[in-house]
Amino acid sequence: MDYNTELKRLALPEYGRNIQNMVDHCLAIEDRAERQRCATAIINTMGNLFPHLRDINDFKHILWDHLAIMSDFKLDIDFPYEVIKKEDLYSKPPRIPYNNNRFYYRHYGKIIEQMIQKANEMEGGEERDYLIYLLANQMKKSYLTWNKDSVEDTKIFVDMNELSQGTIRLNDGNCKLTDSREILARNVETTKTNTNNNNNKKHNRKNNRQQ
Repeated sequence: MDYNTELKRLALPEYGRNIQNMVDHCLAIEDRAERQRCATAIINTMGNLFPHLRDINDFKHILWDHLAIMSDFKLDIDFPYEVIKKEDLYSKPPRIPYNNNRFYYRHYGKIIEQMIQKANEMEGGEERDYLIYLLANQMKKSYLTWNKDSVEDTKIFVDMNELSQGTIRLNDGNCKLTDSREILARNVETTKTNTNNNNNKKHNRKNNRQQ
């Protein structure tokens, strides 16, 4: 009796020993036309093993890649696609560069910093003033997400001034931000609403399964 541990290691175990045996048989066929027909039959069988994946883009292409891998790239046929090369199979993917941009204040986020720079580039006027007001309020909301207690408007004004390299100067006289208690109350209400919505979705899914 043969045990799997004593047999040849499967290149792609998800297809099973029988598919690998079919590939090995295909490799041994001398007639090229017959070998081509055998490879096509193997591809159809492989596809039938995973019918739920048929809608995936390039599904057929993936199957031919897998056939090449299981044959150790020795199958001499006319592949309908340009299959993966053996040297590319074990090559490491290129290193993903990390964003090393420095955050002055992580709780505000990079987008706020970029928007403040955008406001710096705008000409003075009502549109710029309103954008700055919206950004300052958003900074306060973001700050309160991290610090649940409270934050003085002067702290937001100081941070805005720093992030704008000193070009935006806000104070209690020219800018009145939303009260911290109002922002926190809205956050609590939003959390409750999201929780209720999630609970309703779970309840509906449970009812649908029981029907």
